[in-house]
Amino acid sequence: MHDILFINANVIDTRRGEVLADQQVLIRDGRIAQVASTAITSEGAEVIDVKGRYLMPGLCDSHVHVTAITANFALLGNMSPFYVTAKTGPMLNNMLMRGFTTVRDAGGADYGLAQAVAEDSLLGPRILYCGKALSQTGGHADMRGPGQQTFEGCFCCAGLGRVCDGVAEVRRACRDEIRKGATQIKIMASGGVSSPTDRIDSTQFSLEEIDAIVEEATAANIHTMAHAYTARAINRLLPRGVKTIEHGNLLDEESCRLFVQHNAYLTPTLVVYDALAKEGVEAGLPKELQMKVYDVLEAGGRALEMAQRHGVKMLYGSDLLGQMERHQLQEFNLRADVVPAAELIRAATCHAADAFGYSGDFGEIIEQGRADLLVLEHNPLDDIGVLTRPDSELSLIMKAGRIYKRTLAD
Repeated sequence: MHDILFINANVIDTRRGEVLADQQVLIRDGRIAQVASTAITSEGAEVIDVKGRYLMPGLCDSHVHVTAITANFALLGNMSPFYVTAKTGPMLNNMLMRGFTTVRDAGGADYGLAQAVAEDSLLGPRILYCGKALSQTGGHADMRGPGQQTFEGCFCCAGLGRVCDGVAEVRRACRDEIRKGATQIKIMASGGVSSPTDRIDSTQFSLEEIDAIVEEATAANIHTMAHAYTARAINRLLPRGVKTIEHGNLLDEESCRLFVQHNAYLTPTLVVYDALAKEGVEAGLPKELQMKVYDVLEAGGRALEMAQRHGVKMLYGSDLLGQMERHQLQEFNLRADVVPAAELIRAATCHAADAFGYSGDFGEIIEQGRADLLVLEHNPLDDIGVLTRPDSELSLIMKAGRIYKRTLAD
């Protein structure tokens, strides 16, 4: 891999929410070797003149399900993993072409898929994966209907979760996912929309089970993410060391206080509820489950406003399924009236790295960071909508030092 030198670049400092004018950035061996406001010398480097365009880190979507080719999770669990992978390939490529160079999968992806992307056998963003999300019997990842008495799937099938009950079982499940290389552990800690037998307002797993899960993740130096909607569910998780709360539509003032106190992160996913309400049934979600969307749809905006007002650190997440994945960038627009552009960019870059334990590795244009870079025609700090128009605004996409899109005009 040869050196690449970007010159005449307006670099977006994601930490400070500022533009550093007229910078040069040297890429070597998939990393950022040097950033300077003066000339950088690198014999034999390919020089790319950005000509005053904007150079920023690649984006991170902190809540995706890259193998969820349908919104019908019960059906997904019975599909051939070969078929699912074949359908996942185009979804991954589309994510990369939108500027996402890292995604955190919240249930379904495994080491094989992550490795295929790392080797460029499949083109897509780097995948951080939990393997199978952990669910109690009758919880958010138990897709058996009320009349189904047996579980016919297996842990190698294409479903998003695995069922485990009791401290011993959850420890074993954690250790198994960690053995398979999980970069985080996912806890289904409340009811959800797509699960057939639970209620949105339920809490799931006992405190002893949650403690065991967090303890196993901590022992492996990885973090825990938890699906949770209500304040009752959220407020029992944060003091126990869960690092990120997914969705959080029904949080309260106490939740916000706990987020700040425990240095935890909220991942709102407003776009998925908007999409499910409009086309969830068309995408495969059973009609009776789609009705559960309205329990949390309007609350999401109120939760976002409350979290922003209290200084809760947030991540960018979409949680879209199947055909709805094309709306991935619209989360920026749905948050824009409440969250300033600089903070939205942090949510999709350096905040994600901090939350996952990768500070300095991605999400910033700094020396020794991953060479995951985007070149934009206009400044997203002035207009966050720039990030939602990749066809016209995104002139170059680089991941780990390799260029995947290049349409820079002379």
